[in-house]
Amino acid sequence: MIVILNIASYVCLLALVALGLAIVFGMMDIVNLAHAEWVTIGAYTLAAVQATAGKQAFWLALVFAPAVGALLGWCLERFIIRFLYDRPLDTLLATYAVSLILQKALELIFGTQPMLVYAPLDGAVPVPGGSYPAYRIFVITVALTITAGCWLVFTRTRFGTQLRAVIQHPKMAEAVGIDTRHLNRIAFCAGSALASLAGVLVAPMVSVDSHMGVPYLAKAFFVIVLGGIGSIAGSILGSVAIGTAETLLSYRVDPSLASAVVLTVSIVVIRFRPQGLIPGFSAAHQLLGKG
Repeated sequence: MIVILNIASYVCLLALVALGLAIVFGMMDIVNLAHAEWVTIGAYTLAAVQATAGKQAFWLALVFAPAVGALLGWCLERFIIRFLYDRPLDTLLATYAVSLILQKALELIFGTQPMLVYAPLDGAVPVPGGSYPAYRIFVITVALTITAGCWLVFTRTRFGTQLRAVIQHPKMAEAVGIDTRHLNRIAFCAGSALASLAGVLVAPMVSVDSHMGVPYLAKAFFVIVLGGIGSIAGSILGSVAIGTAETLLSYRVDPSLASAVVLTVSIVVIRFRPQGLIPGFSAAHQLLGKG
């Protein structure tokens, strides 16, 4: 049972990061190399709030951090990304530059030493085979709730229908009156907010520093490519596949080696199934499919 819960906690956090990236990559075909910094921003927001208002301010940060992430995401899209929609290589370079700038800015503001943050829940909960930290169960619950909410919005609302229309055929969506630029901005802000929320949730379990979000970036890209670019269900399935395999392997070999093995296997799977496990409809997917 403990192994299953460990898998669930890692998969849920990976899914939150990947969902935000999947929206941006699948809908806008933007390779946002600064996405990892939004995870870091969420963690530092928690650190700043707790330093100001105390340990129990975690609940405030849980709401405040996604708002900060969304606001900064709006600024990035409004002042940089929107001018580069037709220049994917320039977008790649621009977001990489933003990533480096944000890392150095965080170091200048908070220093280079890791910061400590505190979980709002102490103790453990009895489970079959032993006990499990209460905070990790809380993380699983929140992440599952947010993921389910995203799925419902994407599949059961008018807004989600418009999102899917833009992913499948942006020019046709514009032709029927959908404001694709406005929708792109909302999607970018939503993806940024999800990453920052993931940063708040993961922060009490790790050391908070300016590079803490970087390991999630490559894995999130592998998740959405393996699952299917432009597919929310594919991103969730990709998170389950990669998160489960990596967690199980970590019990047998060094975690770094486990991560390398899982990513290598993912590359092999993508080579023979470039459209992903659950194919999406983005332009990036179509290019991969032709390859």
